[in-house]
Amino acid sequence: MKPPEATLRGLAQQWLEKAAADLGAAEQLRSQGGRFRVLVRYQVEFTKTHDIAKLLERLATADSSVAESLRGADVLTPFGVEARYPGDAPEILVGGETAAFEIACQVRDAVVSSLQPYLEGK
Repeated sequence: MKPPEATLRGLAQQWLEKAAADLGAAEQLRSQGGRFRVLVRYQVEFTKTHDIAKLLERLATADSSVAESLRGADVLTPFGVEARYPGDAPEILVGGETAAFEIACQVRDAVVSSLQPYLEGK
C-alpha cells in the first residue's frame, strides 16, 4: 500500500530541510578550518563510531584527565546518528537543545585546550 501523496510530500520536505541544515553545519565547519583530532594526536586507534562513551574510553588510555572532563558528553551520542534521519530525531525536552549545545561547546573547548600545546609544538 502506497502512502498518500501528502505524506510522501511531507517526507520529501523533511529530507530537504535536513539536508539544508546539514549543509549549513558543513559550511560552518568549513569556514572555521582545521579539525580536532585528539585520538589521532595521541595515536590511539579507534573504530568508526558515534558512540561518545566508547571514544572516551579510548581517550582515557592516553589522557584520563581530558576523558574525565568530557565524561558528560556521552549524552550527545543520540544526536550523532538518530538525528541524521527525518522523523527519527532523539527526543529532547524543551530547552534541552541549549544544554546539548553547551555540552558540545564544553567538548570543543576541552579538545582545543588539550591540542593547543601540541599544535604549537610544545
